[in-house]
Amino acid sequence: MPNQKRRKDLRNVAIIAHVDHGKTTLVDALLRQTGAHVFKEGEAVIMDSNPLEKERGITIFSKNASLLYKDTRINLVDTPGHADFGSEVERILRMVDGVLLLVDAFDGPMPQTKFVLKKSLELHLKPIVVINKIDRPNARPEEIVNQTFDLFCELNATDEQLDFPIVYASGKEGKSTLDMSDPPVDMKPLLDTIIHRVLPPVADPEQPFQMLVTMLEYDSYIGRVAVGRIVHGMIEVGNQIVAVKRDGTISRGKVTKLLAYQGLTRIETDSAQAGDIISLAGHQDVRVGETLASPQNPTALPTVNVDEPTISMNFSHNTSPLAGKDGGR
Repeated sequence: MPNQKRRKDLRNVAIIAHVDHGKTTLVDALLRQTGAHVFKEGEAVIMDSNPLEKERGITIFSKNASLLYKDTRINLVDTPGHADFGSEVERILRMVDGVLLLVDAFDGPMPQTKFVLKKSLELHLKPIVVINKIDRPNARPEEIVNQTFDLFCELNATDEQLDFPIVYASGKEGKSTLDMSDPPVDMKPLLDTIIHRVLPPVADPEQPFQMLVTMLEYDSYIGRVAVGRIVHGMIEVGNQIVAVKRDGTISRGKVTKLLAYQGLTRIETDSAQAGDIISLAGHQDVRVGETLASPQNPTALPTVNVDEPTISMNFSHNTSPLAGKDGGR
């Protein structure tokens, strides 16, 4: 639309990776070097907050983090790295304008990477490929880049998506580089690539407020909390809102609290606008996939279609030499 503008001070990015490819460690390094989170002595791997996540070293529930770099707010969404949480992944990808595809410098792209990458390409998101763990003794980054390119071709990526930037990194050491011949020093090459290659979100504060609810949380003090990205307009504490149900009916509420992200901490804010990823309290009847909107324009946003769980099986003839025998003497 001609009246739509982009917020050049904001980037929304999701991180997708196979389990144990260093996603959480990389995010920790970004937060450390931008001063977005003050670490206690010995504290590490801070995005894994669920007890099972800490025990297993995997991400089950999506978390949001926010950092400030060169006057640009970068919202990072840490998505589940396991295919069993596919519905969570698909909802998260709707909140961002680009993705960091994190690939282990030895293991290469894995099946779960393929699943999430396919979803992001279908949504026309532009990827940044991060070859992580280049500090491993057996790392083979050049081969992994070729494998990643082949995967993009297999998933029918567009020419524009195939022209992805590559960043080589070590989340453990907190270093990155755009060229393996240049010794990595810090995470600035990755941060600069995010700013230059991820599109700023479309944001028109003049339009009526609309937000698609992608996650729900519960707080013992403020009740149900809706998490999502504001698609249109602005919102302030005290504003009246409506939830547009899937059947077209509406229910009314009032914004009692708005929460934004600073590092990994949620902080209260008086207002937010299109492009922001926020948590909103004040409507106790809203559900995932529904639209929160201005009462003056109670229009639903397109809902997220999530693939139904399926099982694939192949049935074939038994060609074993022992076919038909019961194992008795």
